[in-house]
Amino acid sequence: MKSAPASDFPGMHVESTPSWMGGGAKSAPEVSTGTTLVAVEFADGVVIGADTRTSMGTFVHNRYTDKLTRLSDHIYCQRSGSAADTQAIADIMKYKMDIMKIEFGKPVAVHTAAYMFQKVCYEYRDQLSAGIIVAGWDQEKGGQVYSIPLGGMMVRQPASIGGSGSTYLYGYLDSRYRLGMTKDECVDLVLNCVTHAINRDGSSGGCCRYVLPIVNHN
Repeated sequence: MKSAPASDFPGMHVESTPSWMGGGAKSAPEVSTGTTLVAVEFADGVVIGADTRTSMGTFVHNRYTDKLTRLSDHIYCQRSGSAADTQAIADIMKYKMDIMKIEFGKPVAVHTAAYMFQKVCYEYRDQLSAGIIVAGWDQEKGGQVYSIPLGGMMVRQPASIGGSGSTYLYGYLDSRYRLGMTKDECVDLVLNCVTHAINRDGSSGGCCRYVLPIVNHN
């Protein structure tokens, strides 16, 4: 069914109609939602980075959002999808990890934290829009990156990308990443990936926010 123009409705005039409803001389371009996440393992830890745009439909709500959530001293998660869903999940997991640290007397391992995220994302896969990357360092396995995309699957990867901007990065990451990269090389790779996606992906934006290597400082 063809919709009637705004001027056909009583009391509606093109001059006073918002541009997003088809009024005015020119309509404002649509701003899509999206995210770019990058995480890379190296010998002594991991490097993670993300863009900073949060959108509400066609409105950029925040240009400098922090999509990197600190869960413990050596574990972070990166969030893509619904900001409300992913922030709620991250807050719940951080609370559970703090309780587990008190109960067991030691920090939660990275793979345990990733499994906790995966369990929630899988059980509520029909209600949540959440793509998570859990990255960090522990004494058992060193630097680790776990990808938990929509649907609740979990897989460990030496380098992982997520969000709408990742579609522009698969070839670039495959050609640039290699095992045994140094800390500085991983930092440069993460920065280049995020900035490249921001330039190419209309749904990613803002600037690149990254966390320096998460390593054991003892």
